[in-house]
Amino acid sequence: MKVSFIDLKKQYLSLKPEIDKVISRIIYKSSFVLGKEVEFFEKKFANYCGVKFCLGVNSGTSALHLALLACGIKKGNEVITSPNTFFATAEAISYTGAKPVFVDINPETYTIDINKIEKAITSKTKCILPVHLYGNTAEMEKINKIAKKHNLIIIEDACQAHGVSYKKKKIGTWGKVGCFSFYPGKTLGAYGEGGAVITNDKNIYQRIKILRDHGQLKKDDHRLIGYNYRMEGLQGAVLQVKLKKLNQWILKRREKARLYNSLLKRTRIIVPSEESLKSSNFQYYVIRTKNRDKLRNYLLRNGVSVLIHYPVPIHLQKAYKFLGYKKGDFPVTEKYAKEILSLPMYPELSEKQIYFIVDLIKKFNNNKYLKI
Repeated sequence: MKVSFIDLKKQYLSLKPEIDKVISRIIYKSSFVLGKEVEFFEKKFANYCGVKFCLGVNSGTSALHLALLACGIKKGNEVITSPNTFFATAEAISYTGAKPVFVDINPETYTIDINKIEKAITSKTKCILPVHLYGNTAEMEKINKIAKKHNLIIIEDACQAHGVSYKKKKIGTWGKVGCFSFYPGKTLGAYGEGGAVITNDKNIYQRIKILRDHGQLKKDDHRLIGYNYRMEGLQGAVLQVKLKKLNQWILKRREKARLYNSLLKRTRIIVPSEESLKSSNFQYYVIRTKNRDKLRNYLLRNGVSVLIHYPVPIHLQKAYKFLGYKKGDFPVTEKYAKEILSLPMYPELSEKQIYFIVDLIKKFNNNKYLKI
C-alpha cells in the first residue's frame, strides 16, 4: 500500500462539479486578478472569522509582510516570535527592516513559551508575532496581557490555523491583525498560492488594500509605493467552494488524529496532547521519536510519505547567522527539531491507511511497548 502525505486529487474529485463550475465561470468572465470572486470570498471569510474586514492576497508570506507594514513595523524595531516555524514568519519581519527576536517554545503546545516573552522585550520591541503551529493555538489570552502591559502590537501568524478557536474566539481575531496562508496543502487551500489578512481596524484594512495593489487608491492613483500582492480571481472562487467544507474537514482531521493517538498508545511514540484533539485543526499530525530519521526512512521505503516540519530551526539557518544566535539558545526547539515527524493527515485519509501506517511504526519499534 502507498499512502501520500496529502491527496489533493481525491479532495478535488469530491468537489468536482462545483469546482469545475466556478473555474469555468472565471474563465468565461476573464476576471483573473482580484474582482468580484475575491470580494465575495473576502466577505465570506471575514464573516466566518467574525471580523469586519478581510483582504485576499497572493500568499501567507505577503499577508504577514503587509500586516507588519500596516502596523507601522519598520527598520530599528524588534518583533518577538518563535524559531520553530516556517521560514516565512521571520522573513516577513526582515522585509520591513525590523529584527526578528526569538523565544523558545512551550514543550506541550509547540507554540511560543509565554513565560519567556517578557525577558525578550527591549525598548525596541514593537510587536509580538505568535505562530499557531500545526493548528495548535498559542496562549493568546496571556499574550494579550503581556502586550497590553508593554504597549505592544499583536499580529497572529494563523497560516496553519484555519477555523481554529481559542477560548471560543477564532484564531486570527485575538491580535490587531490575523494572517492566513491558502497554500494548496493547507486545511483551507487554494489551487495555487493565496493568503489573507483579517482585522477589525479600518485604518489597517485601508492601508493594506492600497499596499497590496501597487499603492493604488484607485486605478492610476498611486498614494504609496506598494506591492503586487493581489489575489487571483480563480483562488477567490475556489476558496469560496472550499470554505463551506472547512468545519467538516476539521472535524474529520480530529477524528483521524484521535485514531492515530489511540493506536499509538503505549508505544515509544510521543503523540499530540489530549487538549489538541479538541482544539487543533491538525494541519499537521506531528509525532516525536528519538529514532526519527530511521523511522522516517523506514516509512518512506514502505510507501508512506512523511515530512518534517521543520528540521532546521530558523535561528540556525545560514540566512540568519547575522543575528548571532547559536546552538543551545533554544533547547526545546532544537531538541524537537531532531525528533518531530509529520504523518499523513487529510480528511480523505482512510482508517485502513492509518492502521497500515501505525502497523509499520509498531513493526519498526519491534512491538516493544512502554509500560505506563
